[in-house]
Amino acid sequence: MIIHVVKPGENLYSISRLYDTSPEKIISDNELNDPNRLVVGQTLVITNGDNQNKREVVINGYTYPGIRDEVLLNVLPNLSYITPFSYGFNPDGSLVELDDERIIDMAIQNNVAPLMLLTTMNADGTFSSDKASKVLSDEIARDALIDNIVKNLQSKNYSGLDVDLEYLSRDDRDNFTDFIKTLSEVLHPLGYELTVALAPKSSDEEVGLLYEGHDYEALGRYADNLLLMTYEWGYAYGPPMAVSPINKVRSVLDYAVTQIDSEKLLIGIPNYGYDWTLPYVEGSRAKALNNVAAIDLARDTGAVIEYDETAQAPFFTYYDVEGKEHIVWFEDARSIQAKLELIEEYNLLGAAYWTIMAPFPQNWLVLKNMYNIKKI
Repeated sequence: MIIHVVKPGENLYSISRLYDTSPEKIISDNELNDPNRLVVGQTLVITNGDNQNKREVVINGYTYPGIRDEVLLNVLPNLSYITPFSYGFNPDGSLVELDDERIIDMAIQNNVAPLMLLTTMNADGTFSSDKASKVLSDEIARDALIDNIVKNLQSKNYSGLDVDLEYLSRDDRDNFTDFIKTLSEVLHPLGYELTVALAPKSSDEEVGLLYEGHDYEALGRYADNLLLMTYEWGYAYGPPMAVSPINKVRSVLDYAVTQIDSEKLLIGIPNYGYDWTLPYVEGSRAKALNNVAAIDLARDTGAVIEYDETAQAPFFTYYDVEGKEHIVWFEDARSIQAKLELIEEYNLLGAAYWTIMAPFPQNWLVLKNMYNIKKI
């Protein structure tokens, strides 16, 4: 596999001659939606069949229930697990239902294991640390929640549970660990796997509500898999930067592997970027966009895509119709390859994508050229 970066004056014919391939193969492999208008700085993956003896990895994909059938069917061959987002819970331990049957059925038909996802997500899209705290500290409510989880796993034909309780305070840290310990004692004899999502911290002393409630070492003892949510350094309400800069990701991994068996760890990979209006104003919100849309935007505005070597991430600037300057950070074949290489370097279990809702053909092309996907 070769990743070619488009230079000024190049077209598909000239690029295909460099690698003794055809324009049609490049178009097909990369699923180009406008092959006659390449963007300077755009990546093209050139496949050459030199991908023998590949390592097997676990790949999880998160999705909302509304994912389109055609998108889901295209992605399922590249997944070990799929995780519909998400089941909430009430203070008494009852579950907030999710319309997930279609995804579960399609996953099982395509040899992909579905995972039930438990979060404290409110209707407004925020996590309720107060709700989590009340249930984790109430033995009756906690036991009811576990009982309802088991019933749902059984009735929906799930393969396991993924627990994503974010923004827990340090006061809830031990209760959360005890909750995961109890879940493991209940679920494992029943044949269910247990995954825990972890805030991306680089030391146990890292302060902030996002980090303090997760005890890496203790949680690693009880969970089968642990997802490091290595994204959202660049986020909607923050200043412009890469969503998942490789130097920040490495810092998290360097710490995580000292606390948890590396073969239990999944690296988080974002399938999106952000478009910020410049100059950045604190409190302003960036617009989210998918990675294919980012290329389309660069093409339509005449932008040149650049690449930050420290973050290992692409970006570009452009001016909108009102004359306002913007900067866009997103993911391309280069940044995806850099992240996926960490699986081998750190001997990780695999990766998990947030989310698989939007097509990102180059990602799966790079992944399949680097690894074999384990089927559960």
